[in-house]
Parts: sequence; structure tokens; C-alpha cells
Amino acid sequence: MLAMLLVAMGLFYLTLSYSAEMKLPLLESALASVQEREAKKAESFLRENLNAMAVKLGQMQAQLMRLDALGDRVSSLAGLKPSEFRFTENPGRGGALSTSMPPQNISMADFGRQLDMLSRNLENRTDSLGILETTLFDVRVKRRLLPTVTPVEASWNASSFGWRLDPFTGQNAMHEGIDFIADTGTPIFAAAGGVVLTAEVHHQYGNMIEIDHGNDFVTRYAHTSKMQVKPGDVVQRGRKIAEVGSTGRSTGPHLHFEVRYRGVAQNPSRFLQASAR
Repeated sequence: MLAMLLVAMGLFYLTLSYSAEMKLPLLESALASVQEREAKKAESFLRENLNAMAVKLGQMQAQLMRLDALGDRVSSLAGLKPSEFRFTENPGRGGALSTSMPPQNISMADFGRQLDMLSRNLENRTDSLGILETTLFDVRVKRRLLPTVTPVEASWNASSFGWRLDPFTGQNAMHEGIDFIADTGTPIFAAAGGVVLTAEVHHQYGNMIEIDHGNDFVTRYAHTSKMQVKPGDVVQRGRKIAEVGSTGRSTGPHLHFEVRYRGVAQNPSRFLQASAR
């Protein structure tokens, strides 16, 4: 029995080994069929991988376009010049070939892993830039709500913030704003965007307007001749709200301008000078 098995195995081996020389049509056809199936299987596997990579590549290209647009917006919010960051250009890279480590061909599996890692890194960068854009936008909005616009066109002021001799009593008294000298009827502008709190006649400030800018900041415009807003109005930064006058406790036409934080008078010059920086 063992001898017959060994003889059969030998014949099978000889048949496979010399099939090409022996020109056996049936066996050649069977081998060709097996080779064709294997080739089709390998081609199908390669095509599926290429299609999957093509889809991944398309997603990464879309992510890169969004990243470029996001980078441009962040640069604009940060006040950077377009020439300083060119997101659409590839960064320069180079270097000599290593003499100690020879280059290696990358396998299909390694290429797929690198592609997946790059896709995840793009998503992380996009998320981080999105958070940065939101933060910069919030900072920019808050900055625009600070009273940094000079409320009236005047080349000088008659009385600065701080201690001074009161023009009516002659006593040393705290002056809680800045007095801008201007002719009656000169336009007065909102120093920042906000909501009008008060537009009324005050026994000392005369015709007075107060604007709430949020974040506990309020500006006050006093001694006006005309008020052109009312309580509840939403005003934009730089909008005309009144005209210069000499109403209330005043010795002549001027604008008395105050900045208050949580009810405490601040030096308006600190904010007005910030607009020049």
C-alpha cells in the first residue's frame, strides 16, 4: 500500500514538472485557468484598495480646501498680512540623501496607514483652527465694544480726567471725564456699539445720554444741545447720537465724555489712545 502511494505521488510530481514539455492540453488548460483566477483576484484586490484610497484622497483634498479658507479667516482676524501666510503654496523642503540609511520602497499597507494618519491630523488641525477662529472673533467683537472712538471732532480738550479746580466753586474737585471743546451743533458719535440706557435731562449734566456696551462698560455724553437717540435704541460704533451744546452745569459749548466700568469712572484717554495702537 505504501509503495503504491509513493509511486502515485512520484507520477503526480513528474506530471506537474514536465507538463510544459509534455504538452498536455488538459493540464495546461487547468493551470491557465488557475493563473487567470489568481490574476483576477489580485487585480480586484488592488482595484478595491485604489478605490478606497481615491475616496480618502478626495476627502483629504476637501479638508485641505476648508483648511485653507479657515487659515485665511484666522489670519484676517489676527491682523496678519496675506503675504505672511500663503496657505495655498507648498512649503519648501529638501535635504541630501542619507549615506547611512538606504531609501526603502513603501508598501501598500504602509501607504494606507500614512494616508489615514494624515487624514486624522488634518481633522485635528481643522478643529484647532476652528477653536482659534472662534476665540479671535470673540476678542474682536469685545474690542469693538470698547469705547475707543473719539466721540467728537475736537483738536483739544479744556479739562482732562482727574483732580482740578471746579469752574463754579473754585474748590479742588474730581473731574470724572474729559471736556472736549467744540461749537454748538457739532456731531457727537457713539464711542462703541451698544444699547442706549438713558437719554434724558439731568440737573447737572443737562441733556445726557448713557450707552451700555456690555462687559460692565458704560459711556456718558453730557451737556448736549440735541439728543437723537432714545432709551432702548441699539447704536453702532461711530453713529451720530447727539450734538454739542452747553446745557446743565456748563460754562460754554463742549462735550463732557465719561467712561464707567461697573459704575466707577475711568480715564477715557486710556481707551481713546488704544485706537491709535
